[in-house]
Amino acid sequence: MDFPNFPHKHTLPAILNPIDIVNYRRHLRRLPDIQFPEGLLLCLERGLSKRMSRVVPVRRVGSMLGDLYQVKKLKNKVGILTDFGGGAPIVVELAEEFIALGARSLILMTRGGALQSDLKPGDIVICDRAMRDEGTSHHYLPPGKYVNASSELAESLARALQARQQTCVMGTTWTTDAPYRETHAEVKQYQSEGIKVVEMESAGLFAIGQVRNVRTAAAVVVMDSLANQRWEIPDRLDSIQKGLQVVYQAAIDTLGAA
Repeated sequence: MDFPNFPHKHTLPAILNPIDIVNYRRHLRRLPDIQFPEGLLLCLERGLSKRMSRVVPVRRVGSMLGDLYQVKKLKNKVGILTDFGGGAPIVVELAEEFIALGARSLILMTRGGALQSDLKPGDIVICDRAMRDEGTSHHYLPPGKYVNASSELAESLARALQARQQTCVMGTTWTTDAPYRETHAEVKQYQSEGIKVVEMESAGLFAIGQVRNVRTAAAVVVMDSLANQRWEIPDRLDSIQKGLQVVYQAAIDTLGAA
């Protein structure tokens, strides 16, 4: 993917930078009056922090396009941002602003579709790289097919899951902007390349990690499947909810230990 008008856009300086927005919001007193966390969980599962509050007590401390929580036992070290929508552009916008506010480790958790037949609903894939079939990463990095996660953070997240007696696999995700344009030809090709899952955010976050020199990782809980060249969904969501809950706890463990 390239930009025909500005093929080297990623090398050009920006007019507006994240710190400009942060300072403007602070000036307007529209920024939470807290010590911002070094570790941030970007949680795309709506309402999970509330549902898990007895297991992981949290305190709502404000909003930044979504609800911002602090993990009580970790005080100011780990924050959770949720209920902000989805897709690479919004994840990147938020990641940029939290990095400007001091975040150094960011974990994304989301649902996704399986491309491999051995992946079932509720299975967990830790993404060590993402195929860049979205637009956002190409504003930040030179043209390329893949962008890597932080291997250190991804491996730490996998170990945290294993410590909770939860199996997971490490692999590549296909990040796309268009969930209703996943085609038979693409699925067949990416299956042959060993790509595990498809979702909408990871490539953008990993690009930010490289450009801003911070650690990023992503966990995808399998929701549905395209592995048999048709859309297949589970009859029940129990295994998916269990997967989301254990990823949530493991991600907080990982960020708290960073």
